[in-house]
Amino acid sequence: MTNPVTEHDLLWQTLRQEVSAVSIQEPVLASYFHGAVLSHDSLESALAYAMASLLGSEVVSALTLHQVIDRGYAVDPTISERMRRDLLAHYDRDPACDKHYIPLLYFKGFHALQAYRIGHWLWQNERRAMARYIQSRVSEIFAVDIHPAATIGGGIMIDHATGLVVGETTVIEDDVSILHAVTLGGTGTGGGKRHPTIKRGVLISSGAKILGNITIGEGARIGAGSLVLDPVRPHTTVAGVPARQVGGLLDSDPALNMEHHINGNGEAGK
Repeated sequence: MTNPVTEHDLLWQTLRQEVSAVSIQEPVLASYFHGAVLSHDSLESALAYAMASLLGSEVVSALTLHQVIDRGYAVDPTISERMRRDLLAHYDRDPACDKHYIPLLYFKGFHALQAYRIGHWLWQNERRAMARYIQSRVSEIFAVDIHPAATIGGGIMIDHATGLVVGETTVIEDDVSILHAVTLGGTGTGGGKRHPTIKRGVLISSGAKILGNITIGEGARIGAGSLVLDPVRPHTTVAGVPARQVGGLLDSDPALNMEHHINGNGEAGK
């Protein structure tokens, strides 16, 4: 079995090498790159610094948030494991992300998701006031609203992210790709499970609205601007308002190939 610590060290070493090279290419930003990356001894430390700097305020200082985030990484290793999978998801799936350091420094979808991960840890440990505060700051700064009680796996790519809403009882499994202006929302005013479950490998295109306690099957694709009110079968494409199945079964995971076009057979457009 591969040693995950070695993998993590290799990722951090690669990221540092990239930043060292770009700081030479752009010396005006050398001090920024040093403070944001090169002065830190781990990816977790650099990310804690980035999130605290972005989300700190006069009400709750960056230093206080940094301490909260550091504590989360120290006591719950799954936060770090999923964060690293998220970062690699951007690198693997987004052609605009040609360096590993780019999500760490520049992608608000990645930042918002990692802030959610700390908020979720706080929520589970009955620190719900702090979890809600972080949720509110993320919404204010990034225009992304993810409830800290939602359950989200690893290897998630949130591309562009503006306008994303993820409700309280939402479940998102591993290796899902989501674009901007997506809503995973509830219906009704009652309690219990009222938000969607998104299975592994799903691609949710920009502007899609998925509402209610429904399941989007593994490897499904949701077309841009669609309104989804009913369950979606695995490895199918749905599109429209309301959404209906388009074409036949998919033979690959759309979340990984990021193919949004379809032909009459429901397969990736050529």
